[in-house]
Amino acid sequence: MTNNSAEAEDILQDAFSEAFYKLNSFRNESTFGAWLKRIVVNQCINHLKKRKADLIPMDDLSMFDNRHEGSQDDEVMALNVSRILKAFEQLPQGYRVIFSLYLLEGYDHTEISEILGITESTSKSQFLRAKQKIREILKNS
Repeated sequence: MTNNSAEAEDILQDAFSEAFYKLNSFRNESTFGAWLKRIVVNQCINHLKKRKADLIPMDDLSMFDNRHEGSQDDEVMALNVSRILKAFEQLPQGYRVIFSLYLLEGYDHTEISEILGITESTSKSQFLRAKQKIREILKNS
């Protein structure tokens, strides 16, 4: 999410420290791994908020409706993983955060909106813009 391994290491260290201090608040309502993952993700998001990630609110999603372009999705799926990762690293921070939370961490747009304090439609539009930007980067490379 940070696109910087040194920052990610610092955030992870802070998350483990916080988890250690809050260990008594773990209530076995979820697995320990899920509880810890939530702390790590929240630490990362808080760090990015401090850096003021630019999220552009967007309520009209119709301009990103690419259902008729199914062949593009098939082309993207066939691409080399390393090229996709390089394209992911080139995404603007706001896109990268939502793309990562949605695809890599498995959160839905409702959860992402609650975590980031944005609307669900903003989460969806940022994700769609991220996908569109990755396609653009891959086509140009």
